[in-house]
Amino acid sequence: VQLVESGGGLVQPGGSLRLSCAASGFTFSSYIMSWHRQAPGKERELAASISSTRDSTYVADSVKGRFTISRDNAKNTVYLQMNNLKAEDTAVYYCKALPQRGVGASYWGQGTQVTVSS
Repeated sequence: VQLVESGGGLVQPGGSLRLSCAASGFTFSSYIMSWHRQAPGKERELAASISSTRDSTYVADSVKGRFTISRDNAKNTVYLQMNNLKAEDTAVYYCKALPQRGVGASYWGQGTQVTVSS
């Protein structure tokens, strides 16, 4: 099983980034996918999630209106489009796979750093 995040980097406030998480080794279309983030000295928090069939999404209040989660089950990939980035969005971003039916293991990626700074 692998979850490989990419797309992080350094961006100025107000800028945009698109994170990708490529999955392999499990039935991607049967898993809820989510993006979590962890800022220095803080606990990991859920930023956004999407159901296995894309019919339900959740976005945390702190990023609502700026972040959009999507997935392509044909490509086994989940995305996080981040617009109007702020300094407080600086964190390591992780993707997570959770079985839609609630049975079985969950998986985490290794994380990708997002730094918002001028």
